[in-house]
Amino acid sequence: MILVVHVKPNARETKIISWRDKGTIIVAIKAPPVNGKGNRELLRFLADKLGVPKTHLEIKRGQSGRVKQVLLPDSTDLDRLTTDINTPGCH
Repeated sequence: MILVVHVKPNARETKIISWRDKGTIIVAIKAPPVNGKGNRELLRFLADKLGVPKTHLEIKRGQSGRVKQVLLPDSTDLDRLTTDINTPGCH
C-alpha cells in the first residue's frame, strides 16, 4: 500500500496536520531536510503512529522532495493516523 505524504520540515514538533484526501496526508516534521534527517524522522513517526516496525516502511519516491510515496505493509490500518486530527469526511 502506498501513502502519499506532503512533508513540512523544520516544524516546532512532528505531527499530522491534515488529510488532503483518502491516500494523502500532510505531516509537519521537526527535523531539517538535511542528510536524510527529515526522512528518518518521518519514517520513525509513521511507524510509531501505525504500530509497525520502522523497517517495514520505505520511501519509494521523493527522497529529496517534499512529496513522498511511502510503502506501507498491506495490512496497515490508516485509521490509526486519524487519532491526532479532526478532519471530517476523510476517514
